Amino acid sequence: MGKIKTRSAAKKRFKITKSGKVLRRHAKMRHLLECKSAKKKRGLRRGEVVAPADVARIKAMLPGG
Repeated sequence: MGKIKTRSAAKKRFKITKSGKVLRRHAKMRHLLECKSAKKKRGLRRGEVVAPADVARIKAMLPGG
């Protein structure tokens, strides 16, 4: 039986913490940043926990986690 492959797209976008939570990045941090306030940009820098409805699908794409 061969190894289970990891989805490269998911590997780049999500991180699984030691406790098993799945983290993602915020949207709206790629461009048009000069019109956004510093407070908003600081908040978008932090990671966000993925919604519970999507966790099972993401963990299936990241079998090592």
